[in-house]
Amino acid sequence: MLLLRGKAGKGTAAKIAVTWQAKLTFPLFIVFSAKATSRLAYPLGLALLAATALTLPSCVTAKRYDDLKARQQSDEQGRAAAEQQVRQTKADLQKLNDALAELRLEQKRLVTDSTQNGNALRRTRALYTQLTDSYDKLLKNSDRALSDRNNEYGKLDKDLATREAELGALDVSLQKSKAALAAREAKLQELTQALADKDKAVNDLKARVSKALLSFNSSDLQVKLKDGKVYVSLSEQLLFKSGSTKVDPKGQEALKKLATVLQEQKDVNVVVEGHTDNVPMRPTGGIQDNWDLSALRATDIARLLTNSGVEPSRITASGRSQYVPVASNDTPQNKALNRRTEIILTPKLDELFKILDTNSGTTKASDAAGK
Repeated sequence: MLLLRGKAGKGTAAKIAVTWQAKLTFPLFIVFSAKATSRLAYPLGLALLAATALTLPSCVTAKRYDDLKARQQSDEQGRAAAEQQVRQTKADLQKLNDALAELRLEQKRLVTDSTQNGNALRRTRALYTQLTDSYDKLLKNSDRALSDRNNEYGKLDKDLATREAELGALDVSLQKSKAALAAREAKLQELTQALADKDKAVNDLKARVSKALLSFNSSDLQVKLKDGKVYVSLSEQLLFKSGSTKVDPKGQEALKKLATVLQEQKDVNVVVEGHTDNVPMRPTGGIQDNWDLSALRATDIARLLTNSGVEPSRITASGRSQYVPVASNDTPQNKALNRRTEIILTPKLDELFKILDTNSGTTKASDAAGK
């Protein structure tokens, strides 16, 4: 089955994404995105329909049509789920960073409040000292003066009682603030430790993968860290013959060693991305262009990993065609760099999410108690 999507924008040429399922030989379905303009969709559709009429059978049963349509929808749902997963992971990482910044800001505010409460306590104590000195002076005066002073002292004494009551309330508030600060510091420490554990897990994973693949030439296979993930980049020379979608024996050996490491790392998701250079692919053997070539290569690698014991639910295969190069396609050497497969290993963040959810509930309860 061949699925085409067209998208056109002002002043730009239309971009077409093609996914080919090699097991089907007919029929051919052409689907244009609702965002594509009719000026793009109509002539392109006519051209593809004409090409289809020359190469495919003319009759298709209704059941066959429904089966193919269902497969098309399943492929679309799988791709949408993968995209959703990427977006969700980015949103989750942003959520972690926002929560960390909020905790630090709250810590700073509590420290400021504690300083202010301490200043208020010192001012009240100084006032108490002043009142005591005033009382000593009143004793030395006459009875009338002493009476007047006593009246004044009575007023000051009431004011002192009021201040002491305020001080007591401030002290209670200070203790609550200290308790809340201690709880938030504990959560911050827990979150920091979880992030450190995640970073350590990523570094350990990189070390294990590098060790398992140490016997392969560094020009054909590279392991590196990027954005908290482990990237295993394999050259076309290591994995495939030119234009082929079947992994060579040497490439299979490397993938089996990688699969052995992944079987031990149960909390790691795997994304397989196929990449090509910008040289157009000559349609042959069910491969129409670089989209087909990159997607089929990624799928074959994913299949080898699952056959080697990695759970299929952890693996996502995708074809990126020529549109994510690592070098400009201006020399044969740079084109060779772009013809690659990247296996992206991402640790799961379930533990971090649990900490964030717990911290969110604690913060709401603390705010409610303060009110």
